[in-house]
Amino acid sequence: MALRISPWLCSPALLLTASRADAAATLLAGAGNLRPMSSSPPPSPYTTLKERATCKREIKKSKFIAIAAPISDERSAHSFLSEVQDPRATHNCWAYKLGEQYRYNDDGEPSGTAGKPIYSAIVSSGIDKVMVVVIRYFGGIELGTGGLVRAYAGVASECLKGAATCVVKPKAPIGMEIPFDLLGVVYHQLKHFEVEDIKQDYDTGKDGITMVTFKVEHDKIESLENAINSICSRKIEFYKR
Repeated sequence: MALRISPWLCSPALLLTASRADAAATLLAGAGNLRPMSSSPPPSPYTTLKERATCKREIKKSKFIAIAAPISDERSAHSFLSEVQDPRATHNCWAYKLGEQYRYNDDGEPSGTAGKPIYSAIVSSGIDKVMVVVIRYFGGIELGTGGLVRAYAGVASECLKGAATCVVKPKAPIGMEIPFDLLGVVYHQLKHFEVEDIKQDYDTGKDGITMVTFKVEHDKIESLENAINSICSRKIEFYKR
């Protein structure tokens, strides 16, 4: 039975483990090339939204509705846009930020008067992995380019300012091969370090050995590795791809 590893969206790099034996490499063949843990710097924590937030404003008879939501990738951004945009509205303008990746759209407003101001509001807020859609219902009075910039930036900023946020510490999917007789003490350490999504696979091709994979915060990896090696009185390799 092959070990199935689901993609993880919160981290730019996925960490896995395998033994140095060919059997374990075969077990994780579908997870990419494996190599020992390195000292490369981990992803930094970031601030994002806990949940969706909405803000409504009326400016010279035009109604502006900003809807912000946390997103994990470009696909979730498109899904969110499809869900909240209103085909009856005059414009559905938007912007999103995913680390260094970003996009914005004016949806028919004069170039640079809607999408970019929304994106600037996101950058100024310090919030990452977020999308803001601003829906406009035209009220019959032209705002001018300056008025549009102020309107879209203002309602987006107000929406993000009032939203509940949280700090996310990226987690690394990692793992290791463990002898059956050490599973109890290893699981105790995993619980102590608050790891998530623990999975086991006994089909490692090695007698008395099981593959354990899990997710843990990057800044806990070194301490966890030291604790497990100490309690097991032997070197247990952590691997990544």
